[in-house]
Amino acid sequence: MTATMHAHKAQDSNAVFPMPARGPLSAELMTLLSSAPDDADPAPGLALAVESAIAAAESTTRDEDIQLSMFVLYGLHYGSFASVSAEWEWQPSLVAARTALERAFEAELRATIDVPEPPQPTRAAVAQALSALTTAEGGPSLSRYVAKQATEEQLGEFLMQRSVYTLREADPHSWAIPRLTGRVKAALVEIQTDEYGSGRFARMHSEIFATTMRSFGLESRYGHYVADVPAITLASLNVMSMFGLNRRLRGAIVGHLAAFEMTSSIPNGMYARGFSRLGYGTEVTAYFDEHVAADAVHEQIAAHDLAGALAEDEPELLGDILFGAAACLVVDGWAGSHMLDAWTAGRSSLREER
Repeated sequence: MTATMHAHKAQDSNAVFPMPARGPLSAELMTLLSSAPDDADPAPGLALAVESAIAAAESTTRDEDIQLSMFVLYGLHYGSFASVSAEWEWQPSLVAARTALERAFEAELRATIDVPEPPQPTRAAVAQALSALTTAEGGPSLSRYVAKQATEEQLGEFLMQRSVYTLREADPHSWAIPRLTGRVKAALVEIQTDEYGSGRFARMHSEIFATTMRSFGLESRYGHYVADVPAITLASLNVMSMFGLNRRLRGAIVGHLAAFEMTSSIPNGMYARGFSRLGYGTEVTAYFDEHVAADAVHEQIAAHDLAGALAEDEPELLGDILFGAAACLVVDGWAGSHMLDAWTAGRSSLREER
């Protein structure tokens, strides 16, 4: 790795959080969580800080302070911060703060993202609608750029950006398992079983990606590069966490996973090609190679047996299924465009302020 790449390292891993605050809200939240909770409400000013952050943001989706704060709050549920007391997870002030941020984030996404007209709530019709949505012509392709043009340093940035979700793959979607029933739950478990390596640690997709990072010369500890990635990268994970952790949004998390799986196989083949082009072998490309085959199978399960079956079983969720799918494509598209725009302009895609 180059000296520039090594410069993009997170702060001391002995700290409570592996990244600095990005504004008043995340600073207050990190200070609070660095202490021990007690029975009294320890955060009387948190609601005001949330209100002020939302009011000041031009876009909640791209606001560094808001997206980092959401990442921290969701991290309490994932166990992302080992030094933070588990007692904070359901502290009422923190739940209220997360709820307020989610309302603003969700409202902005619903106002911004175009959702197609719903088809009939049948497996075949929903699968066809999702196929049309996920195969629509888009803008310039990040995967094609990686395959044909990306430099070694840009490939390192790509891994760092993707590590925020992929080292936790597929936890955000797994929140939906107890929120679903019957054949829909079975379909989700079938997909997630593969994601978790069918019970074999070395085959877990998150662990295969960790091996990719280590083989490329990067740190594979979760959260190590959070300080380096922008708000839009955090937003691509936060939208999954928001959908998965809220039962009322179970349709959206199903739609998100369907779109995620239906747009994975071909890009991952291109990512593998990009690393191979620069001389990297299977120790680096195995993660992407795995998804070329696995997600081609998952695509059919996700479209018909998961999203389509949920629409048949609970037709009132069809709108949210399509919203979740569209949100996946749009937010991940924004994150990809951020990288592509930076690289084609000759800049790093990583944050300058860390």
